[in-house]
Amino acid sequence: MANFFHEWPQDEHNQKWIENVKPADWVNPTPSGRYNMVVIGAGTAGLVTAAACAGLGAKVALIEKNMLGGDCLNVGCVPSKALLRAAHAVQDIEAAKTLGVRIEGNIDVDFGAVMQRMRRVRSDISPHDSAARFRDLGVDVFLGEASFSGSDTVSVGGQTLRFKKAVIASGARAFVPPLPGLEETGYLTNETVFNLTERPRRMLVVGGGPIGCELAQAFHALGSEITLVEASSNLLGREDPDAAAVLTQAMQNSGVDIRFGSKFSKAWNDNGAKMVELEKDGQKETIEVDAILLAVGRRPNVEGLNLESVGVEYDRRGVKVDETLRTTNPSIYACGDICLPYQFTHTADFAARIVIRNGLFSFLPTKQKWTDLIIPWCTYTRPEIAHVGLGENEAIEKGIEYDVYQKSFKDVDRALADGETEGFVKIITQKGSDKILGGVIVANHAGDMINEITLAMKKKISLGSIAGVIHPYPTKAEAIRQCGDLYNKTKLTPGKKRMLSKIWRWMR
Repeated sequence: MANFFHEWPQDEHNQKWIENVKPADWVNPTPSGRYNMVVIGAGTAGLVTAAACAGLGAKVALIEKNMLGGDCLNVGCVPSKALLRAAHAVQDIEAAKTLGVRIEGNIDVDFGAVMQRMRRVRSDISPHDSAARFRDLGVDVFLGEASFSGSDTVSVGGQTLRFKKAVIASGARAFVPPLPGLEETGYLTNETVFNLTERPRRMLVVGGGPIGCELAQAFHALGSEITLVEASSNLLGREDPDAAAVLTQAMQNSGVDIRFGSKFSKAWNDNGAKMVELEKDGQKETIEVDAILLAVGRRPNVEGLNLESVGVEYDRRGVKVDETLRTTNPSIYACGDICLPYQFTHTADFAARIVIRNGLFSFLPTKQKWTDLIIPWCTYTRPEIAHVGLGENEAIEKGIEYDVYQKSFKDVDRALADGETEGFVKIITQKGSDKILGGVIVANHAGDMINEITLAMKKKISLGSIAGVIHPYPTKAEAIRQCGDLYNKTKLTPGKKRMLSKIWRWMR
């Protein structure tokens, strides 16, 4: 059996990538004077904070113990979407026969080439997050492990940095449950799966959240046999149940074996094979796989920061912050995955902007609040599931009365022409009005479409007003306008209709 578990492939792409985000010959600068802002962590939140503060003329230090770029560039958004692009190409070829396009023979996926392209894409993007770029922006970049050493000091690499304000943006990492035999058997997470150069024939994916669903679907399209284990009764537990049901059906139709209500209880090696015991309703089953991919949540990176010494409170969910992203130490802020429940790159970006405003300009009387952000998100499966604002379950939990306007793509001309009728647009409004509280879109490219609803919520544009916006025909985005039409129809009550009928009769 092939050995899938090795260090990074030492090709030109990975060499370029590492030279940018963790250069071996990097020499930390000598700190001088007091920094306006010391940033701990060089993921999206830290990079945005450091670049913007430096651009405003502040004296800034940026500390990273691993690789600049954080999860997004190195082991998250960038490599996963490059992998998904190849998977979607396979899915498009398979769907071609339904359009009258005949493909002779089998689809030949060169997995090694797919992964090589992924590494090239990552390396091509890496200069944006490189140590050299941030140095040239005027940021003092320190590579090493940060630790608070006093009320206004951070230590890194044997040097002490003094700060006026500091921000913790150290992110989070994949959670590895303490299951019997797991360490000895070997496993993958999002932090190691992109090191693969050979395709696992059989892969067990543990966890039916966004990462688990995206990678399960991608590897299945690229030729792996996939068993996905989810302890609950549905995928994407935070998502709209109707949306999750569409994705579940799509994955099962394609051949992904989804085991709901099952738990991964232990693993062991048997003559080079990975054996896994699954348990459901007291019944145990043993399956043999070639790779185990864990996607069961994340844990905050708080270790080694010495937060207790500076009065920064934290728990297993991360650093505690108030609405302004200030920690329990008034001189220290936090942003990104280390403290927020919405662990997305775009959330980290906009949270960083709040930290800049509230931390660097702390003398201003008004403060920005992260709770005021309207945060969309998207799971990049086929179909994609995009979401913004309040969902039905959340509305029910909060006791908020609401109305739902939903349009199936089965009734949208462009979706019919494209042969992509699975999915829908669902818009939730305040009960009895057209004030938009949230929306869900299930469709290919739903992540692009959700922005119209997000903008409407941000600018307080009503659903009825969207009905008056001309959309090009034929497009799938028409479904959003058609939800507005559905609302406008509710204004024509039976009483109004009777009165209009009398008027028309009188005018004949």
